[in-house]
Amino acid sequence: MGGPEATRDRHGVSRTARALLGAFALLLVAPLVDRLNAQSAALPVDAAEVPWVVGERFGYDVRFGFIKAGRAEMTVMGVEPVRGRAAWRARFTVRGGYLALRVDDVLETWMDVITLSSLRFSQDFSEIGRDRQKLFDIFPERGTYIQHGKQEKPTVPAPLDDGSFLFFIRTVPLVVGQTYEFNRYFIPDRNPVKIRVLRRERVNVPAGTFECIVLQPIIKTKGIFSESGQAEIWLTDDPRRIMVQMKSKLPFGSLNLYLRTITGPAAPVAAK
Repeated sequence: MGGPEATRDRHGVSRTARALLGAFALLLVAPLVDRLNAQSAALPVDAAEVPWVVGERFGYDVRFGFIKAGRAEMTVMGVEPVRGRAAWRARFTVRGGYLALRVDDVLETWMDVITLSSLRFSQDFSEIGRDRQKLFDIFPERGTYIQHGKQEKPTVPAPLDDGSFLFFIRTVPLVVGQTYEFNRYFIPDRNPVKIRVLRRERVNVPAGTFECIVLQPIIKTKGIFSESGQAEIWLTDDPRRIMVQMKSKLPFGSLNLYLRTITGPAAPVAAK
């Protein structure tokens, strides 16, 4: 009884069912393949080897002290041309708040895919009723940067901004007990940027349990990465170096981020 479509394998699965499952799998995989192919096509042959890909997205719970106050995201948006150079575009968003402390911040960075130097950096901050927008174009080839609406100023060799520093650190071999100094922050008088590698630690966050390496970044600026901020960042102790957690102390309390979701290609497996 039944035609060829009713033929079953040794597990009792019909050819028709297998064909449908195969088609469904292709529907799931095809968008990922398309993104990876598009990324490969956009990258020059001498692009730096990096642990991220287009479409990588990490979602975080934001807490002020013990109060859940919002959400944050870190996303690799794509590879785009900036003044004729291929650049990674990444976006950081923080939205939420508690009582009068409301924030809606968007930070974007464009990094040269070969040197990982910053080419453009933007901040669009709305905090406690105040709006601030800043856009910087950075010219590593001529050693200058310009904030739109202001005069051009000198920068450093191979400059980095707030956002691109987080990606750059993911490419650095990190040894516990070492302190690394980089004179690469694009505003020269804020150098050196120090990265202290404090310890290894297993942490539990909403996304799972991860083996991590803990860093303390210090930049000569106000905010969470200043020496007074005492910020610590937990990165996965593997080649991906994904930010799992961040804790910092501020004048009005503590600001903490905890990894909630991992979406996009090549998501890591949490520790067991």
